[in-house]
Amino acid sequence: MAIGWRAVGRSARRGGRARAAGDRLMWAAGACCSRQAGEGAAVARTPVKTFQAYLPPAHRTYSCIHCRAHLASHDELISKSFQGSQGRAYLFNSVVNVGCGPAEERVLLTGLHAVADIYCECCKTMLGWKYEYAFESSQKYKEGKFIIELAHMVKENGWD
Repeated sequence: MAIGWRAVGRSARRGGRARAAGDRLMWAAGACCSRQAGEGAAVARTPVKTFQAYLPPAHRTYSCIHCRAHLASHDELISKSFQGSQGRAYLFNSVVNVGCGPAEERVLLTGLHAVADIYCECCKTMLGWKYEYAFESSQKYKEGKFIIELAHMVKENGWD
């Protein structure tokens, strides 16, 4: 996976031709948390992000309400029936242009979870959280997924 990060960064720095949108998406989604699961504390990957990820213009997207950075594609939406600290929230399979804080255990409406706060990489606004671990078997489907509160995002591109 590190090769993919370097290849995208090298291409952007050299002014090379942009890669396919799917490649950029995969890199940006993987860049959310600098430490990957299973790595030792002494070894942490911190990708150097040289550009903002953009989702394909033909797709319906969700963007940061404060700086308009792309956050997620409508195709990555799993559920609209979640509750955040500031109202309704959406559950996404993957996101772009977000950073992760440290994971911590929290008791949420559906039980105990290990979650990490996520924030917009561009304007540093807190957006929601990432489910790192679910302690109840019925909640395991949330692991590795992202919650973004509606108060922090806006719909863009083709929402007629």
